[in-house]
Amino acid sequence: MTTPRFRPSRRDVLEGTTAAAACLAAGLPGLAPAHAAPALSPMAGGADVRLTVNGEARSLSLDPRTTLLDALRDHLDLTGAKKGCDHGQCGACTVLVGGRRVVSCLTLAVMHEGDEVVTVEGLAAGDDLHPMQAAFLERDAFQCGFCTPGQICSGVGMLAEAKAGWPSNVSGDLLARGDLDDGEIRERMSGNLCRCAAYPNIVAAIRDVSEGGAL
Repeated sequence: MTTPRFRPSRRDVLEGTTAAAACLAAGLPGLAPAHAAPALSPMAGGADVRLTVNGEARSLSLDPRTTLLDALRDHLDLTGAKKGCDHGQCGACTVLVGGRRVVSCLTLAVMHEGDEVVTVEGLAAGDDLHPMQAAFLERDAFQCGFCTPGQICSGVGMLAEAKAGWPSNVSGDLLARGDLDDGEIRERMSGNLCRCAAYPNIVAAIRDVSEGGAL
């Protein structure tokens, strides 16, 4: 014999819901009242971060979620590094941290407590341009200029990596430390995009600096 299934009517559902609400309002043992849930509150204060930026000690109080890029642009007025994709894919925000190139939109400022940061503004020595800056001008290695600060910083960092013997995906000999050919330069700079497609002149500028031994 099949047991008949209970099918509550709309009236049963409404009466049950009303009764449950009344019990909660009265406060049943073991049930916390709704107002006991902790309320979300805005951040009470910032994080103190000390950086050496372009040779100058700087102290900032930042939201811990602030990226290094936003700290440079919005808090230190160093707008050379550009916010392009904001996803670490275009390289326009590249700066040097401890001499190594970093896409500053993907790293938090608080992660670099005490680090030395160099932006494109800090490469020149007074009125004397950095060799990479001078080569970009000589080779006309830019058009709109939006990506240029990141390209220049990345070029400086890349040549330091090559000088230290770091191979690339196209290196024929992983232990060789010879001159960089165009293929090597293109591969090592592939993280920096130029929507104007000034790549031939960018490669030429970096090759000039490499062959000149300025770095």
